[in-house]
Amino acid sequence: MIPIKDENPTRRFPVVTVSLLVTNIAVFGYELTLPEAGLHAFLDRWAVNTSRLAADPLSPATLVTLLTSIFLHAGWLHLGGNMLYLWIFGNNIEDRLGRSAFVAFYFASGILATLAHLLVVGPADIPLLGASGAIAGVLGAYLLLFPKARVVVLIPIFFFIEMARVPAAFVIGFWFLMQVVQGLGAISPEATAGGVAWWAHIGGFVAGLVLVLPAWLAERRESRRKEEERFIPWR
Repeated sequence: MIPIKDENPTRRFPVVTVSLLVTNIAVFGYELTLPEAGLHAFLDRWAVNTSRLAADPLSPATLVTLLTSIFLHAGWLHLGGNMLYLWIFGNNIEDRLGRSAFVAFYFASGILATLAHLLVVGPADIPLLGASGAIAGVLGAYLLLFPKARVVVLIPIFFFIEMARVPAAFVIGFWFLMQVVQGLGAISPEATAGGVAWWAHIGGFVAGLVLVLPAWLAERRESRRKEEERFIPWR
C-alpha cells in the first residue's frame, strides 16, 4: 500500500515542509558528487555513530550529528520514500502547529528516534542516518490529529495496481504495524547488523504522538467549550 496524496487541504503554503524537502534533496545531490572514500568520510563525520554517542554523549561534535544525520540518505529509494511521506503528511502538521513549532517538533522527533534506536538496539559503529525518524514523528502526529482524513493509496495486486481512498488511521496504522513486526525481528539473535533502523521509526512515531498530544488535548477542550456554549440559554 503506497500513499500518493491526502485529501486534507491546508490554509497556507507549507514553507517549512518544502524547505526540508529541498534541503534533503540538495544534500543527497551533494553526496552523489563525492567519490566513495569521500562519501564514507562525509557520512562518518555527519551521521550518528551510536558508539560515540554512548561513549561521550556530551561531545559537541557528536551532538551535532543528531541534527545533521536527519538530512542524510543512503540511496534513491531511502530518499524517495522519506520525501514522499513528508510531502503528503508534513504540510498538515506544519499548518496545524505553526511553522516555528513544526521545526522544533520535526527535529525533536528525529532526535528521540535516534535515542530510541540506541536504547533498544545498543551502540554500534554503523552510521545511523536518514529523515525516517523525524517523518515517523510526523505520521504519529497525523494519526492523532487527522485520523479520518482520506488518503489516496496504490495497492499492488499481483500484476495489477488498484487505487483506493482510505482513512489515514488505516494507512498509518498499517505502516506502524509493519515497523513493529520488522523491529521485533531486528532484535532477534539471528538478525544481522546494519540495514533499516526499525526502532528509530517506532521511537519517532511514539515521540510524534507524545509531542503533539498537548495540541490535541487543547483542541478537544476548545471543541467541548464551543459545544457547551451552543446550549447555554440566552437571557
